[in-house]
Amino acid sequence: MTVTEVLRVRGLVVACGDGAAGFEEVDDVESIRVPSRPGKAEIDPLLGEHDHLVVSGTDADLAAVVVRLLRKDALTGVSVGFVPSSPDSAVAALWDLPKTPLQALALALRGEVDPVPLIRDDVGGVLVGRGVLRLVRGVAYADEQVALRGPASSVEVTPDSGGPGLAVRVVKGTIFKRPTTFYSRAFQIGCIPTRPVSDDVVHDRALNKWTWYRHTEDLRLVRGTL
Repeated sequence: MTVTEVLRVRGLVVACGDGAAGFEEVDDVESIRVPSRPGKAEIDPLLGEHDHLVVSGTDADLAAVVVRLLRKDALTGVSVGFVPSSPDSAVAALWDLPKTPLQALALALRGEVDPVPLIRDDVGGVLVGRGVLRLVRGVAYADEQVALRGPASSVEVTPDSGGPGLAVRVVKGTIFKRPTTFYSRAFQIGCIPTRPVSDDVVHDRALNKWTWYRHTEDLRLVRGTL
């Protein structure tokens, strides 16, 4: 029995960047290599041919692929597996995905779809792992709750399947870093200009307002038990 007979292969592996595993050595696994954080030219042609994509790369690579699913209205028709290239992946930690490449591939190829909240921002991007605002000062709301009024050393936002969609952790002190956590469908802040970080990508300019909110459709992520 071959590795792929055990894995019951389905879908296409999209290896993002030179450092991502393409699994060319695994028999019968179809893969394609694309640049890091691929865009329209690389991803859109795949969507009409495949209803399951396995993204091999960073959290930012996964977010880039999911943006294309969102733009093409393909969230309901395409499921996504993920093979993290970094052991520090926030996506893997959030959804208990394996961190070793072959175990992650096995789950991504034959696991069950278990939808998770998809988080958007107000400049056209998505958040699949962790968003951070560092050394921020302003007024922030998690739905109708006041999450911040004044300074904070950090604000961290992650998807959360156990509530309205977002978990917002606010750390105000620099010495005693006990966070206050809010659960909401949306988070918005008006602040002294800051550069938001989404899935380890720093925004290209400082902004004085920012929003993360749950999309109306979930991401069909493969994370179920083999």
